[in-house]
Amino acid sequence: MHNIVSVRLHGRGKPQQFACGDLLLTVGQSVVVETEQGVEFGVVTTTPVTLDAAAEDMPRVMRVALDDDLRHYEANQTLEAEAFRICKDRIAHFKLDMNLLDAQYLFDNRKLIFYFMADGRVDFRQLVKDLASIFHVRIELRQIGVRDEARLIGGIGQCGRELCCSSFLKEFHPVTIKMVKEQNLSMNPQKISGVCGRLLCCLNYEQEAYEDLNRRLPTRNSIVKTPSGKGVVTGCHALKELVQVRLEGDEGETILVPLSEIEILVSVKPKRGGRRQ
Repeated sequence: MHNIVSVRLHGRGKPQQFACGDLLLTVGQSVVVETEQGVEFGVVTTTPVTLDAAAEDMPRVMRVALDDDLRHYEANQTLEAEAFRICKDRIAHFKLDMNLLDAQYLFDNRKLIFYFMADGRVDFRQLVKDLASIFHVRIELRQIGVRDEARLIGGIGQCGRELCCSSFLKEFHPVTIKMVKEQNLSMNPQKISGVCGRLLCCLNYEQEAYEDLNRRLPTRNSIVKTPSGKGVVTGCHALKELVQVRLEGDEGETILVPLSEIEILVSVKPKRGGRRQ
């Protein structure tokens, strides 16, 4: 039995799990942790939970951040801002096609990491040597994608909340146009794209529910039997489990019928690549 807590290094990015022993930690508390790369500063994102999983090889929380630790972290932030400026100047000097995003020192100042974006591979070997001679620490240049950029920088989504990737999302999962169609959403890129320009990660959250509903709902143009008579399906309200039916007859009245009261007489397969409803 081990106590496990989630910590976001530098207070941002993907939360990681750490063994915390008997430390009494609360959400938002600053801690010093031990990682594979070295000593790091982080912020607790969950209260400790007890798990049966082995924690011998798990990174651990060393201590709750002391006043000296907080002052050292603030000093590192000043150093990082200066390192960022210098690195941008050296990138321009070497005429490298890369967009520098952030500079981060490990808490113990043994390593300096620069995050950047580029359209393709970049030969930055000379840049690394140059930076190492300036800062006299181990230098790492890490290329990331647009989703990692959003996670790194953070921001507010169109829902008005902090970005999922920079607040609680641990891993990125594939998001496809098929999900947009199955959820019957607008194909307007501005409405289905996040700040990173890719499809919204939150489309994954309800996808399983929509897949289950779409398996049970009749497709458009299917012939069904309702308590009011036969008709043709003209649409569905998936989350409400309602089917829109145009009844047979001269008037062609359109009604909404609960899925439980529908009997499918003739099912029509949806067009390949088209919307489900």
